[in-house]
Amino acid sequence: MELRPYQWEVIMPALEGKNIIIWLPTGAGKTRAAAYVAKRHLETVDKAKVVVLVNRVHLVTQHREEFSRMLDGRWAIATLSGDMGPRAGFGHQARSHDLLICTAELLQMALTSPEEEEHVELSDFSLLVVDECHHTHKDTVYNIILSRYLEHKLQRVWPLPQVLGLTASPGTGGASMLSGAIDHVLQLCANLDTWRIMSPQEHQPQLQEHIRQPCKQYDLCQQRSQDPFGDLLKKLMDQVHDYLEMPELSRDFGTQMYEQQVVELSREAAEAGLQERRVCAIHLRRYNDALLIHDTVRAVDALDALQDFYDRERATKIQVLLAERWLLALFDAHKNELTRLATHSPENPKLELLEHILQKKFGSSDNPRGIIFTRTRQSAHSLQLWLQQQPRMQTVDIRAQLLIGAGNSSQGIHMTQRDQQEVIRKFRVGILNLLVATSVAEEGLDIPHCNVVVRYGLLTNEISMVQARGRARAGQSVYAFVAAKGSRELRRELTNESLEALMEQAVATVQKMDQAEYQAKIRDLQREALVKRAAQAEQRLSRQQQFLAERVRLFCINCSVAVGHGSDLRKVEGAHHVNVNPNFSIYYTVSQKPVVIDRDFKDWSPGGTISCRNCGEAWGLQIIYKSVKLPVLQVRSMLFETPRGRLQAKKWSRVPFPVPDFNYVQHCAQNLRDLSL
Repeated sequence: MELRPYQWEVIMPALEGKNIIIWLPTGAGKTRAAAYVAKRHLETVDKAKVVVLVNRVHLVTQHREEFSRMLDGRWAIATLSGDMGPRAGFGHQARSHDLLICTAELLQMALTSPEEEEHVELSDFSLLVVDECHHTHKDTVYNIILSRYLEHKLQRVWPLPQVLGLTASPGTGGASMLSGAIDHVLQLCANLDTWRIMSPQEHQPQLQEHIRQPCKQYDLCQQRSQDPFGDLLKKLMDQVHDYLEMPELSRDFGTQMYEQQVVELSREAAEAGLQERRVCAIHLRRYNDALLIHDTVRAVDALDALQDFYDRERATKIQVLLAERWLLALFDAHKNELTRLATHSPENPKLELLEHILQKKFGSSDNPRGIIFTRTRQSAHSLQLWLQQQPRMQTVDIRAQLLIGAGNSSQGIHMTQRDQQEVIRKFRVGILNLLVATSVAEEGLDIPHCNVVVRYGLLTNEISMVQARGRARAGQSVYAFVAAKGSRELRRELTNESLEALMEQAVATVQKMDQAEYQAKIRDLQREALVKRAAQAEQRLSRQQQFLAERVRLFCINCSVAVGHGSDLRKVEGAHHVNVNPNFSIYYTVSQKPVVIDRDFKDWSPGGTISCRNCGEAWGLQIIYKSVKLPVLQVRSMLFETPRGRLQAKKWSRVPFPVPDFNYVQHCAQNLRDLSL
């Protein structure tokens, strides 16, 4: 497979063994260039072993196709991702194959695994390819892996693999000035130990000839002139605010800032033991979600989401507070009016624009294929329903499907990883011709025939804009941005365009730096990053040692009933926090239907959902670990009472007491002793 001149230009330092970042636009062939580097590396380096890291499961399969074409069957390739089911250990796969393509999480787990079958060291590899390497920052998995690399480098632990980063969008790191953007690019280079960011200079004209940039259009509408449904939702939220008697709270309903406010209010109320205030905050968030859905799609979709919430509240809650009774009654009293207004609500002007775009592109006979990007899984689901239910959309040949995240979320809507792979396959071969997607489809998805990309009311950064635009690969493609005139979304998109130019200026400045000055800055940034990470690790350890585990009590977040102590907790596989106290079972119920997880795990399988026996609040799930049933707790379902007061933790890693690892043999022996007494 022959490379184009601009691809040869950017890979030359990598062929000499140098660490580089390849910066090319989407569709310019970064993966092919990386595959050629891998091929030459395998041909020329003694005992070569290559690992290719991706940040999305569906990219594992896509990259295998590209690397397989380049390597032409001469080397053994293995692909690893979380949805593969039973498999040989990562370490075994690494030892028995020449090239591995895997999600970054799997490599990180293997680097820290104590099991010989699973464990690998970075020194086991001679080339590390990092796809979408702009994610190598802060506490991402990419950066955790590369921090290990830098530790080894500064401690002079050899050998270390060559590093090859790939990106179309280094970004600006949130900076709005050139100096800040330059600092961000330098930090990215330091994190990846980069000798140089490579982009075509001599062969830039050939690159421009090859890249087909889509025609960008702004499709803008007026805000709804009348919105009786939205007005009634806001009126109900006003009543909840009056009930709370907290005049200091903002009433900027229907915004993400308001959502952050009520989430914080819920946490503070839980820690203060103010249960009624907490439930008011939870219900206000649901009303705010409904307003956001209403702004994005239809009033009926917003009402359906709100109705689902109240149906679940009635079905699951056993103990109902006075405030909850009032909130349920408030919704019930206005449900019929909300239904009437939703049914007769004026069409969302943004949907009218979207319909016009789709009618124009899909009403023709040139076999269009497109992606609609939207912010949430809920809005993606609602847009698909609209496509199915809108009579005027039935006259055009649209075969649409969702493409959303695989993990569970607060929205309760998700796809399995196998579902994602199947949808992408159908889209690639043309069985489907339209995807309604969240950000999961923004990066790396290579569909040469895709010629329509719609960013529908999105409030994102310049990286997302560049990545989503890059999904339009075919000639004469259209990239449409749909929003209301004067909206925050429109202002952000215009800002993104200027930030993209700033990003390009920052990269060009870094590329032109004196090499000695550049290397000195990189070394300083690497030392600073490692010192900072060491300090953060020390802080984490200190935080986890604040209190003895037996002096921390656990309470249900919803009803505040005491259910155990911190000393009852153990970590399974370093991640799942379980309560091993046999008396804990009196506090919860287990659903008969097991939780469906689209993965097979080596030592455990999922059981039913566990809920508070007193109030019905969902706590987590039961797992069967090597035949032992253990309750896994979500950290947000628990309130922790320490000698200094109560707190709610966002992550288990932030609880202020140590949680030891689960010892299976010790647990079984203890249970046998208990049974014999």
